[in-house]
Amino acid sequence: MSSRQKTYWRGFRDGAPFVLVVVPFGMLFGVVATEAGLNLAEVMGMTALVIAGASQFAAIALMQENAPVFIVLATALAVNLRMAMYSASLAPYIGGAPLWQRALAAYFMVDQSYACSIAEYERRPEMTIPERIAYYFGCMSPVCIPWYAATYIGAELGARIPPEFALDFAVPITFLAIIAPMMRTLAHVAAAAVSVAVSLALAFLPYNLWLMIAAVAAMATGAQVELWLQRRGRWS
Repeated sequence: MSSRQKTYWRGFRDGAPFVLVVVPFGMLFGVVATEAGLNLAEVMGMTALVIAGASQFAAIALMQENAPVFIVLATALAVNLRMAMYSASLAPYIGGAPLWQRALAAYFMVDQSYACSIAEYERRPEMTIPERIAYYFGCMSPVCIPWYAATYIGAELGARIPPEFALDFAVPITFLAIIAPMMRTLAHVAAAAVSVAVSLALAFLPYNLWLMIAAVAAMATGAQVELWLQRRGRWS
């Protein structure tokens, strides 16, 4: 087995535990989307094109409220703005990969594959770019492929899934599992604290507008704290 193959399977192993939350998460989206009036083709089309559970849920919720299209799109974009920050932090590690590999990596970028990959890259700075790409796709495989399948199952079964299964537990558990290990710097903690505070303070706003404001405020806070720490480091 080549070095890249070994690295791929190491990534697959590291990403595999997320199946436990990705499957109920995907099934829940399939159920919610069909209950909102989307047919099977529309549900699967949205999943394949967006492949971002949080923004898909946000968009569906707003569509059920008959929110303006602009608000739906802006909210989904705000939820996914974190992907831009993910991309920026991964660029030093895989930015030298061929364009088609970077394009695939961008399409399959989800919270789980990013969290696993960036942690591995920081632990193993000696990895080559092909090994980093192999690890990234290894992490992605047990996350994205089951996401499609689970969404399909949820859309097909719909309301026939017993409520006692409590599929909605997967949403908070997924993000807690991803976010908690990443709270390693003051900037991370400050951004999280501001997002929580702003979300609670503005929860009364219609169409989930608090979500967009909280996302922007959190990113601005994290960036400012990073700049402050850099300036403090130069002065000391």
